[in-house]
Amino acid sequence: MIDLRSDTVTRPSAAMLQAMVAAPLGDDVMGDDPTVIRLQEAVAERAGKAAGLFFPSGTQSNLGALMAHCERGDEYLVGQLAHTYKYEGGGAAVLGSIQPQPVEHAADGSLPLEKLAAALKPAGDAHFARTRLLALENTFHGKLIPASYVQAATDWARQHGLATHLDGARVFNAAVASGKPLADMCQPFDSVSICFSKGLGAPVGSVLVGSAELIARAHRWRKMLGGGLRQAGVLAAACLYALEHNVDRLAEDHANARLLAEGLGGIAGVTVLSQDTNMVFVQVEPALCDGLTAALDAQNIKMRAVYGGPTRLVTHLDISADDVRRAVRAVADYCSTAPR
Repeated sequence: MIDLRSDTVTRPSAAMLQAMVAAPLGDDVMGDDPTVIRLQEAVAERAGKAAGLFFPSGTQSNLGALMAHCERGDEYLVGQLAHTYKYEGGGAAVLGSIQPQPVEHAADGSLPLEKLAAALKPAGDAHFARTRLLALENTFHGKLIPASYVQAATDWARQHGLATHLDGARVFNAAVASGKPLADMCQPFDSVSICFSKGLGAPVGSVLVGSAELIARAHRWRKMLGGGLRQAGVLAAACLYALEHNVDRLAEDHANARLLAEGLGGIAGVTVLSQDTNMVFVQVEPALCDGLTAALDAQNIKMRAVYGGPTRLVTHLDISADDVRRAVRAVADYCSTAPR
């Protein structure tokens, strides 16, 4: 199967599964699972932070961070299309009693400082929620957020007494694309959620990094949210394997995404909108969408051509350059013969 729907569809390799089987285990709720401890320390060190905390998912890791930063009745500034606002079930509001204040993105995925300033609530005025946190995302729709903007935005936040959080679900993609170490990507932020179940190929798992004090607060929220797992080292071992073996190879995913964009760009009926890191966004003519999706599915190629909106195609460690060429040929064959 060639599955271009997301980089979350990766399967653990045989070597990763063996690492999971061989992992020494304890009880992580009691704090003595050696594999979890090793993962948390390794990720924190690579991110340049004091401590780390293993979570089952990026959604829970982000929520734990928001709840560690904010109290009931506080708010956080966040992108209108950011994952922590749009795609995580409203958890901050429902479970954390934290009000999101969405801000419209610029074309490069950043949140313009003037729009952040307009959204900031006056301190000490009981009419308003208390603005406590700025949350950014990198990469955003595959785009590498400019380092100069990240520094300016986090500097602005601190000038106004705000903490800063990075949804770094694909921050390793950002690091590889920029040629900079992970610590550089994480340095401007008080907390970073780092996901291992996307391009890094682990079946589950995220690590939240930050100060020891913040991680201690997040640890309590993790327990309340149901994220306290017992022999969690079985899962942490997969993340450790990914950390040690699957980071540098993300460059291959980026190259395959460029190959995919170049191939699709020459097909009538398909317009390439953007390609950044491992994501390609295309617009498919509405009359072709349903038929193209079905035709590719019949050839064991998974994608979903979206009627009325951009279609996202994602490369990952289970997609080779030959797979990309096969997918491009299949799209070209269908589009050249389909009625319009």
